[in-house]
Amino acid sequence: MERLQTLKGNIQKWFTIPNREKSSHMTAFQAIVRKEFTDYITSWRIIILLLIITFTCIGSLYTAITNIQDALDAAAEETKEVARSAFLFLKLFTISDGTLPSFITFVGFLGPLLGVALGFDAINSERNKGTLSRLMAQPIPRDFVLNGKFAAALLINALLFFALGFLVMSFGILILGIPPTLEEFLRIICFLILCIAYIAFWLNLGILFSVRFKQAATSALASIAIWIFFSLFYSMLVELLSKSILNPENIASTSDAISKQGLVLNLMRISPNYLFTESTTTLMSPSVRSLGPLTVEQTTGAIAGPLPLSQSLLLIWPQLTGLIAATLVCFALSYLLFMRQEVRSK
Repeated sequence: MERLQTLKGNIQKWFTIPNREKSSHMTAFQAIVRKEFTDYITSWRIIILLLIITFTCIGSLYTAITNIQDALDAAAEETKEVARSAFLFLKLFTISDGTLPSFITFVGFLGPLLGVALGFDAINSERNKGTLSRLMAQPIPRDFVLNGKFAAALLINALLFFALGFLVMSFGILILGIPPTLEEFLRIICFLILCIAYIAFWLNLGILFSVRFKQAATSALASIAIWIFFSLFYSMLVELLSKSILNPENIASTSDAISKQGLVLNLMRISPNYLFTESTTTLMSPSVRSLGPLTVEQTTGAIAGPLPLSQSLLLIWPQLTGLIAATLVCFALSYLLFMRQEVRSK
C-alpha cells in the first residue's frame, strides 16, 4: 500500500509540475505582451503615426462617399438595385476622385511605415538602455521577449485596421443607405486580414534589423531604405529588364511571349508591395478574373461576370503565401540572431 501511495504521489507530481511551469510561462508571456502593448500605445511616435493613418483613411473615405453619393443622387431608383449587384460597397475602399488616393493606396503606402515604426527599435533600444539584461535575468524563456514584442505590435495592427474597416462600413451604411451583402462583408474581412499580414512583414523586417544593429537609427534607415527600394526603384529596374526580355526580335512564338511575360510578372512578385497590390485588387474588384497573361483560346467561351469569393481567394493564394513566407523568413532570422547574441549588463 505504501508503495502504491508513493507511486501515485510521484505520478501526480509529474503531471502537476509541468502544468505549473506551463501556466507560469503563459503568465510571463502575457505580462510581456501587456507591457509592450502599453508602451506602444503610450509612445508619441506611434500615436502620431496612428493618427496620420486614421485621418488619411477618413479623408479617402470622404472622397469615395461623395463620389458615390453624387452618382446615386443623379440616378434613378432602379440604378440603386443595379449598384447593389455591382459590389458598390467595395468601391468605398477603391474609388478616388483624384484629390486623395483611395483607402487601399493609403494602406499600401503608410502600412509599411507603421510596421517599421513598431519594430525598428524593439531590441536595440532595450539593449542601449540596459533593460534587456535585467529582463533576461528574470525566470522566463529568452524567446518570450522577441515573441512578446511581435505579438503586441501585431495586436495593435489588428485593432487599428479592423477598427478602420468597420468605421468605413458603418459610415457607408449611414450615408449611402445601402448595407453590404454577405460576400462584400467577407471580402472586406479578408482584405483587413491581408493588410495585417502585409504589415507583419515590415514589422518583422524592422525587428530583424533591430536585432542585427546596435543603434536604432541604423535599423530605422535600413528598414526605410528597403521600403523605398521596393516602393519606387524595384519596379523601374524590372521595367528596364522587361524591355530586353520582351523585345519583339527575341520572341519566336506566342508561347514564348507568354512565358517571358510570366517571367516579368514573377520578377515583379518578388516585391511585397506588388504582392499586396495584386491581392487587394483581386479581393476588392471581383471583376478581375486573372493575374497573368491569357491567350485567345483561354478566353474563348468564358462567361463575363464577377468571380465568387472562393475563386478570388484561390487566385490570390500564391500572393498571400508569398507574403506569409517572407514574414516567417524575417522572423526566423531575427529569432536565430537574438538567441545567439550575448546579453551583458552595462
